[in-house]
Amino acid sequence: MKNPFKALTKFDICLWVVAFATIILTFFLTRSQDYMTLVSSITGITMLMFIVKGNVVGQFLTVIFSVCYGIVSYFTKYYGEMITYLGMSTPAAIYAIVTWLRHPYKDSSSISIAKLNTKKVTIVGVISAAVTVAFYFILRALGTSNLAISTVSVALSMMAACFTVLRSPFYGLAYACNDIVRIVLWSMVAATDTSCLPIVVCFCLFFIYDTYGFINWTRMKKKQNAATAQPAEELPAQPSEEQSEQQPENNTQTN
Repeated sequence: MKNPFKALTKFDICLWVVAFATIILTFFLTRSQDYMTLVSSITGITMLMFIVKGNVVGQFLTVIFSVCYGIVSYFTKYYGEMITYLGMSTPAAIYAIVTWLRHPYKDSSSISIAKLNTKKVTIVGVISAAVTVAFYFILRALGTSNLAISTVSVALSMMAACFTVLRSPFYGLAYACNDIVRIVLWSMVAATDTSCLPIVVCFCLFFIYDTYGFINWTRMKKKQNAATAQPAEELPAQPSEEQSEQQPENNTQTN
């Protein structure tokens, strides 16, 4: 594991500082006493800061964030969010730690971005569909608030978790879509309980980070592909068959 801070640019640091200040300001303006919400929000933006760079430290922080966010979701009766993060995102993050550590990009602190194929996309689709159907009945039995929206969130979370494990840039796209769903979910709670407003702000910041992650991972993938193809292009040209046949003849005439 390399130093995770070396890969951060000035833009990354500035974005994190702005996000951190926004969460702190929102927390105190709403006079919230829910410090677990504050901890989960700060952990969340820090987690995404490293995931955007493809650094495995982000997956370690994902485990911590999942536990904190699961607790917050439990007390607001968003059981879908709680089960999704504790029962799905946490195991996915642990598995991602293993796969990311096994696939570093050369000697850098980032991972090697993988290419999706039809087989992988099909598997992700089947798993996500099966998990979504199963969770719908589980969440309905638990009396989950806003069942339909919570079920959509489960589907998108499952897709995003799979793409993260597969090291695909589409993780960011799936999470960005899910951030919109969660903004709607928590806005409904914040309408009557302003202490949840920091969570709404947190997922607005998540949307920015996940969109940035998709863009940055796509850029990283292009650079890695170009670097892989470059050595092959620099190899000396092989002599043609005619040239190889002419060389013995010239040597014979010389003798």
